[in-house]
Amino acid sequence: MNYFLTEEQQMIVDTARELALTKIKPIREKYDEEGIFPWDIVKEMSGADMMGLYIPEEYGGLGGGVFELCLAVEELSKICGGISLAMAATALGTFPILLFGSEEQKKQYLPDIAAGKKLAAFGLTEANAGSDVGNMTTTAVRAGDEYVLNGTKQWITNGGEAETYTIIAMTNKAKGTRGATAFIVEKGTPGFEFGKKENKMGIRASATRELIFTNCRVPAKNILSKEGMGFIVAVNTLNNSRPGVAAQALGIAAGALDEAVNYSRQRVQFDQPISSIQAVQHMLANMATEVEASRALIYAAARTIDAGEKSFAKISAMSKLFASEVAMRVTTDAVQVMGGYGYMKEYPVEKMMRDAKITQIYEGTSQIQRNEIALQLIKEAAKAAK
Repeated sequence: MNYFLTEEQQMIVDTARELALTKIKPIREKYDEEGIFPWDIVKEMSGADMMGLYIPEEYGGLGGGVFELCLAVEELSKICGGISLAMAATALGTFPILLFGSEEQKKQYLPDIAAGKKLAAFGLTEANAGSDVGNMTTTAVRAGDEYVLNGTKQWITNGGEAETYTIIAMTNKAKGTRGATAFIVEKGTPGFEFGKKENKMGIRASATRELIFTNCRVPAKNILSKEGMGFIVAVNTLNNSRPGVAAQALGIAAGALDEAVNYSRQRVQFDQPISSIQAVQHMLANMATEVEASRALIYAAARTIDAGEKSFAKISAMSKLFASEVAMRVTTDAVQVMGGYGYMKEYPVEKMMRDAKITQIYEGTSQIQRNEIALQLIKEAAKAAK
């Protein structure tokens, strides 16, 4: 479909596609197999001004929005969903600063992120507090002009590699979610350490580690918004970032579809390419339709956010839910179309299938997205009934 991209937006797509094909494709198998973090690709993306796509020009970015971020993440993820996370997860860690940071905080942190000199990460999840933010145990206790952080964050993307972290901690446990506060914490702060690098099923070129805080002293000036606003910071961050995760899922699905179509034209059985077999054609048709529907929903969600609409939680959750479910179905069908070859690591759809699974889990599981969508539907119905 024609989404009527501007000249600048089309340039973003072309640049991301060229980088993915020339720089990422030759190394994706090795980086996946060995779990190598793609610092060399980060440098390439920085050189192409891609790390600051969504950051305002006054802080060194290109002045785009969520839509421009999605365009780039989609193209990179067609080749490798894991490597694309160096950009996408940095955006997740940056959104709290963009949305709630003071002018001083923005000037301090955003230029280096936009230039690709530093990566960012978002610390919300804990061992017993994934979707249940109110069960968070990481604490931040006021001590003069500082807060003392203690606790552990789990499964943090870009963990250990990023320099700038936005952390949600409890400053008043008795208030539940209203007692959470968001902080900016820099790598190298005494008392801030990292756990082992996790050995994952997919997105293996992306680093996932625990963040460990032991009497870690953070200046009070590093609070985002104000004390007690941590849950609001987290919710708004996720609502803004979910189309980016959806774009990752979309890219993975679109890449798998391309591989399946090309393979079907080359693979000959019963003296004909399997692309001429109706059963295969129907699989490809279903895959293509779902990919395009996913793209339309994601682009609509991103443009809604960028337009400044106040209410977008529902469409944001819809885009993430639908795209992640499509990614799992399409990659599974791509493996099926390719048969035994699809199951082998020499072919990329095996990796794409592994990479797709996490998109149904992180930044809110598919079940949590359904909860959010239903909640917004009920609120809208109640409002209309008044």
